[in-house]
Amino acid sequence: MFFLSQVLGRPIRDMHGERIATVRDLIVRIDDKPYPTVTGLVARQGRRQFFIKASQISSLDESGAELSTTRLNLERFSRRENEVLLSKHVLDRQLIDVDGRRVIRVNDLQLAPSPSGYRVIAVDVSPHGLLRRLGVRRLGTPGPLLDWADVEYFASDAPAVRLKVSHERLSRLHPTDIARLVESVSYQKGAEILESLDVETAADAMEEVSDERQASLVGGMDEERAADIIERMAPDDAADLLADLDEEKQRDLLRLMEAEASLDVEELLAYPEDSAGGLMTPNYVPALPNMTVEQAIEHARALPYEPELVYYFYVVDSLEEEQPVLLGIASLRDMIFAGLSRRMDEVMTREFYHASSETSSDEVARVIGEYNLLALPVLSEDGRLLGIVTVDDVMERLLPVPWRQRLPRLFR
Repeated sequence: MFFLSQVLGRPIRDMHGERIATVRDLIVRIDDKPYPTVTGLVARQGRRQFFIKASQISSLDESGAELSTTRLNLERFSRRENEVLLSKHVLDRQLIDVDGRRVIRVNDLQLAPSPSGYRVIAVDVSPHGLLRRLGVRRLGTPGPLLDWADVEYFASDAPAVRLKVSHERLSRLHPTDIARLVESVSYQKGAEILESLDVETAADAMEEVSDERQASLVGGMDEERAADIIERMAPDDAADLLADLDEEKQRDLLRLMEAEASLDVEELLAYPEDSAGGLMTPNYVPALPNMTVEQAIEHARALPYEPELVYYFYVVDSLEEEQPVLLGIASLRDMIFAGLSRRMDEVMTREFYHASSETSSDEVARVIGEYNLLALPVLSEDGRLLGIVTVDDVMERLLPVPWRQRLPRLFR
């Protein structure tokens, strides 16, 4: 095994041992899993740079490269699809350490021979990597290396190359971890992460990203992809995101969204951000008064959307009306202890606190905090249920920015 820094600048010799050039860079196919294969090297002879195929390399190590031929093609090097230069495009760049859920900087790369050729096997992020590149020989015990199979490469680090880099391993992380990674890199790389994920995962992660970063990410994305992500976000989160965009961008994205999702978000955009209307979500769990507890739970399972909060069931006069009259509220705790056969109008309470769409966010927070509520219904003047404000949405709005990142999503 050897390091990239130990090969760069070393001599290239033909099969007779004659020095013909020096190693300028190594080329790999970055999409090879789990370890990128060296497809060749860039050689330098005076001012000329040319390509040597991996099949012509008989050995590669700290002493340089030895070839199996004396005949070389001296045409100028040009990259092929999914090929990157290790020194130019990977060294000193950022990678994602998936297991460590962090962004790292590449100080050096370790390579090793394999039956199919030489492969990149590990990343050195320690100070040893930098010292090695400076030519320091006595480094002591090297720091731990990161297995290349556990890192992700950014295609945006090689903008002139057509790359197809999958970030599928990231999709297994919690949305909050993905959001932290998105926040720790440039807008371009953050957008790359989100665009590589499936839409549901990208939407969950986008909800955890700060408002300021959300707007910038969406601004740099393909509009159809951005619209797909936004329409799968919780309506109140989607409305908050769109509110930070200019009106033209808002209209374009709303036009590309599915009609029902677009309508929900447009209705929320009509309310001031610091009001109950601006905080609420229309996605709650409804039930009819004549339903049994068992039927209400089955109905909740069949809802076409994922409610933000399932602790409260809102008993209404109709499931067909977009804004039904709220008759009462039943907690999941009361339903469980009442039994599956009890009717919802026997379990629900008819006395409950509520807000109007114009109620200030401060007042909503006061009521939720004072009465130890997990959510507060928002009603029209004639008692129709417009939506609910959950405690986490209130806290996200009122807490200082550093504390928002620590706030757990308790109800998902």
